[in-house]
Amino acid sequence: MAGADGTAAGVSGDGDLRARLARRIREAGPISLAEYMEAALWDKQYGYYAMHAPIGAAGDFITAPEVSQVFGELIGLWCADLWRKMGAPGTVLVCELGPGNGTLMKDFLRAARVAPEFRRAIRLHLVERSPALRALQQKTLAEATPVWHERLDQLPPGPLLLVANEFLDALPIRQFERRKDGWHERRIGIDAQGDLAFVSDPAPAEAPLPDWPAGSIVELCPEALMLARSLAARLKQQGGAALFVDYGYFPGAPGDSFQAVSRHRRFDPLKEPGSADLTAHVDFATFAQAAAKAGARVWGPAAQGDFLTALGLAERAKRLAAGKTTPESQAIAAACRRLIEPAQMGSLFKALALTHPALPAPAGFGS
Repeated sequence: MAGADGTAAGVSGDGDLRARLARRIREAGPISLAEYMEAALWDKQYGYYAMHAPIGAAGDFITAPEVSQVFGELIGLWCADLWRKMGAPGTVLVCELGPGNGTLMKDFLRAARVAPEFRRAIRLHLVERSPALRALQQKTLAEATPVWHERLDQLPPGPLLLVANEFLDALPIRQFERRKDGWHERRIGIDAQGDLAFVSDPAPAEAPLPDWPAGSIVELCPEALMLARSLAARLKQQGGAALFVDYGYFPGAPGDSFQAVSRHRRFDPLKEPGSADLTAHVDFATFAQAAAKAGARVWGPAAQGDFLTALGLAERAKRLAAGKTTPESQAIAAACRRLIEPAQMGSLFKALALTHPALPAPAGFGS
C-alpha cells in the first residue's frame, strides 16, 4: 500500500526521515532509542521541532502555561522570592529551558513587576534549539530583549534563576529489558514488513542496572543526568536556583513510558518519525541523586497540585476572577482545577528545585 509520500509502506523511499533512518539501520545495524528520538525530534530538515509549532489548541499538546496564566505568574513570584533570599543581586540571569511559545515567561515577567527591583535585575536568556519556536518567542517576549542559546553551557557567568517546564520529558532516553540472562538494550531495527520496530540487542548491557525481575523495562536518560550534574555544579559555584516541572515518577520504577502525541492523541511513536512529539516520563529520583552528588541542594519533588496550592493558586485565581462575567470566572476556576486536581495534572506532574547549598527552603517545598 502506498504511503502518504507516495512510497511503499514501511521505511523504503529516499525523501524522508524514515528512509534516512532505514538506510542507517541497514548499513550499521539497529540504533538506540536515544538516537531515534534525537533524529525524530531535532533533525534539521525533517525533525518534529523543525517542522511544527506544536503547543496550544491548534497544535499537538497543551502545557500548563497554556492552561492558565496563573501558572507562569506563580513561578515568577517564586523566583522573585528566591532572588531576595539570594541577597537581591543587582543582576540575575533568568533562564528558561525549552520556552515553547514564550507564554510561561510572558506571565512570569508580568508577575515580576510587583517587585520592580527584581524586574530591573533580570537578564533574560532562553535555551531553544528550534528556529520556529525562537521566532514565536521573539514575538511574545520582544520587550524583554532575550538572548538565545543552543545549550545551557553557553550562558554567561553569574547568579542564575532557571525554569524548565516539560523539558526533561523530551530528552532522549535509552531502554533496557531484563531477560533471563540479564539486561539487554531495546533498539530500533526493521521488521519483516520493512517497518521500524523494536529489537533486542543480543549482547548483554554493560551499564549497571537495578535488580528487577525478568520482563522489566528500565529507562535511562543520559542527557538529563548530564544536565543535573552541570547545573548543580554551576549553582554551587555561582549561586542561584532551578525549578523543574514535569510529568514522571518518584521513586524509581520499571516500565515503558515512551510515547508519542499528535493532535492531542496518542500516536504510534515509530510510525512516522518527525510527525509527532516524543516523550518519556521523568525519573525524578535519579535526576535528584545526580544533582545532589554534584553539589546542589535538592528540594522535592512535590506534586504539582501541592506546589501550586502552597504558592497561593487559589488566592491568585480569586483575584483574577474578580469583576469577570460568570462564564469567565468559571473558565478560570476550571483551568486552575486542571492544574491541581490529582485526576488531571495535579499528581502526575511534579515540581523539583535545585539550589545553592546555603539557600533556605524555596516556597512550596516546606522546610
